[in-house]
Amino acid sequence: MSMVFTVLWSCKKTEAVTEEPESEVLVFNYQKLPTKLTLNPEATTIVESWEEFKALTASIDVLYRATNNEDLSLAIDDLIEKEKLMAGGTYPELFNAFQVKSRQQVLRTYLYKVKSKILENQETTEPTIEMMEAYNALRKQLNIIVNSQLDKNLILDEK
Repeated sequence: MSMVFTVLWSCKKTEAVTEEPESEVLVFNYQKLPTKLTLNPEATTIVESWEEFKALTASIDVLYRATNNEDLSLAIDDLIEKEKLMAGGTYPELFNAFQVKSRQQVLRTYLYKVKSKILENQETTEPTIEMMEAYNALRKQLNIIVNSQLDKNLILDEK
């Protein structure tokens, strides 16, 4: 009888030990970010008086100093706010164009993509690179607009 009791005692259910999965520390690799595209002198002159764009650019500069996801999260939150101000602000006449606003919309999309990756504790380096490429596309469009000024009077020469 004691043998049966011993076998039953040793076979009792053991409580399942649930192990907490180690929270993976995700590191933001700021060194992989593409460099900020340089504006040509004509575009630079125009954006000097465009306060919303200057604020967005200053926030982008802060992004380059982010070394971890916490820094990145703060920078992205600031960028989202600056982009909203830019969208609601007044564009310089030359840059008040669909080409600029559509690239800004793409930038906004990537800003929210990075923000969602941060909130979901997922890898953030690649989406941040995509966001910076969208920002550079916006800057490139400003250069293109300034470089390709056509004289409408020549095109629509109505004599």
